[in-house]
Amino acid sequence: MRCGMKELNVVDYRLLFELMKDARRSDRTLAKVLGMSQPTITRKRAKLEKELIDGYTAIPKWEKLGYSLFAITFVKIKPIIASKEKYATVQKKGLEWLMSQPNIVMAGACRGMGADSFMISFHKTYSDYDEFMRNYRLELAEFTDNVESVLVNLCGKELLKPLNFKYLTEAK
Repeated sequence: MRCGMKELNVVDYRLLFELMKDARRSDRTLAKVLGMSQPTITRKRAKLEKELIDGYTAIPKWEKLGYSLFAITFVKIKPIIASKEKYATVQKKGLEWLMSQPNIVMAGACRGMGADSFMISFHKTYSDYDEFMRNYRLELAEFTDNVESVLVNLCGKELLKPLNFKYLTEAK
């Protein structure tokens, strides 16, 4: 079993994937789609929500909300920070800063491309992104060797497949 992976039966997987496609559907509708009774779906949904589902969220059309940039930022932490004493201080300060930034939707450790941590964020304009990175440098630059971002234009014609978790339901 990988990374705390929970063993699910086929029906639980099918229900989870249907919820990933559209979590707003009623248990009655899901029961019809899955060929099961509504009480069974209600029980299974409650169990999945308790054990596996971290929450439901809408995936907006970002550009219609005024967001024009999606940023994936890679950070290389200074080697000196690796000592246990300094790491705890850096980790606490870094976590406090990350949690205070509402436009960061995911962050954590990573491996590859010379980076050891990352953050994913949304920004309304390039100026907002620039201010975000300025604040990052002011708060955390003393702990980092290198910071690089990949910026995605959310309003451009080159966004070929928008962010949506429904695509995972098609994975084999």
